[in-house]
Amino acid sequence: MNTKIHDFIAIGVGPFNLGLAALTEPIPELDGLFLDARPGFDWHPGMLLQDAHLQVPFLADLVTLADPTSSYSFLNYLKDTGRLYPFYIRENFYPLRAEFNQYCQWVAAKLPNVRFGERVIHVGYDDGVYEVRSRNARSGGETVSRARRLVLGTGTAPFVPESCRGILASGGTALHNSQYAERKRELQDSASITIVGSGQSAAELYYDLLQDIDTCGYELNWVTRSGRFFPLEYSKLTLEMTSPDYVDYFHALPPETRSGLNANQHNLYKGIDGALVNDIYDLLYTKSLAGPVRTRLLTNSALEAADYNPATGLHTLELHHLEQGRRFTVASAAVVLGTGYTYREPDFLAGIERRIRRDGQGRFDVDRGYGIGVEPGEIFVQNAELHTHGFVTPDLGMAAYRNSCIIREMLGWEYYPVERRIAFQEFGVPPAAASGLQPEAAPADVAVPAAPLSAPLAAPLAAEVAL
Repeated sequence: MNTKIHDFIAIGVGPFNLGLAALTEPIPELDGLFLDARPGFDWHPGMLLQDAHLQVPFLADLVTLADPTSSYSFLNYLKDTGRLYPFYIRENFYPLRAEFNQYCQWVAAKLPNVRFGERVIHVGYDDGVYEVRSRNARSGGETVSRARRLVLGTGTAPFVPESCRGILASGGTALHNSQYAERKRELQDSASITIVGSGQSAAELYYDLLQDIDTCGYELNWVTRSGRFFPLEYSKLTLEMTSPDYVDYFHALPPETRSGLNANQHNLYKGIDGALVNDIYDLLYTKSLAGPVRTRLLTNSALEAADYNPATGLHTLELHHLEQGRRFTVASAAVVLGTGYTYREPDFLAGIERRIRRDGQGRFDVDRGYGIGVEPGEIFVQNAELHTHGFVTPDLGMAAYRNSCIIREMLGWEYYPVERRIAFQEFGVPPAAASGLQPEAAPADVAVPAAPLSAPLAAPLAAEVAL
């Protein structure tokens, strides 16, 4: 048995844990091991469309916002691969999604402690040490690795609404958008295609399929329960909400308030890139010059049920118009679900259930420093804290910040400076000394959490003020 005890083991290697691997590589005080079941790094391969790009600038790479001097930066990748000047001439801050994927593969190849093809099958705990059992995809052999801490970065899984789960296994052409690239030709051989969803992925699929609607001859539908195909809000004062300041504010709010905010902030992280919205309209306009375009865009339409008839080869989608209160159906030969992703707890956590702190709803009780362990600083999560840290959770631009916080919590001191205040605006009640206001005391049933190792300059208050 391997008796070495690592400082931490990170399970799952997406962009977030890969960034942690890159940022901890130069720190002699931290010895980490990174395990992933896949054969290699590949970020949403089903959506690597030719023109698709990130919704954040290249500075939101794996490391730059924590360490601009890191050799694992996107700019260093461009220089190393001879692409820096073409990127400069391109004059576009937003990398192509396929380009970002290649950059991450470049980083992963440089880190010897990142091991792919190792599926974690069990995690246990004994005498202050976590024991991680993994199975090698090639040999089938099992290895037990040991560490004092864990970082869970197993990512999110495709979300399929309950109403659609039957049609995915029915034998028809119905799929989640994560399978789009491999099944695009099958889709385009269909007489009609319906896309369900209103976010960036659904928009990219619609634009991609709309380009070939004439040559392939299919009918194309796009259905959303939202009142409009809304753009991602990307104004500068709104962008200040992707900040340590807002995370401090959000985390200190009561759980029910946080849940309400998450339900009403979709335009901050689930919207469509504004340029893509315009490109879609321009393409529709161009194609309409030759006559009516065989497409329908249906808003306010919630999908309540779906069925597949093998005899006709058609899927029947039962929809409810939310504003008119009327029901109707759409028949389609193919269906693509652009319904996003959701976090699912891995089965191997059952072995350490008693080491995990949970809230009243059974979710991870994630502290301000991204920890969920019953003992502080033992178990951390990446992209599993939407309910506690808000809409910035899946944002690539906040990944280096989160990793800086996790590194600080593991070390007990700051290796990378952790920003406290970057926003001009204030999200909570101003401190009385600074504003001259006298805020009311926080309600007795609202717990104000303890500050992390490096507290913000002014802790927000969960209270209202009479003006």
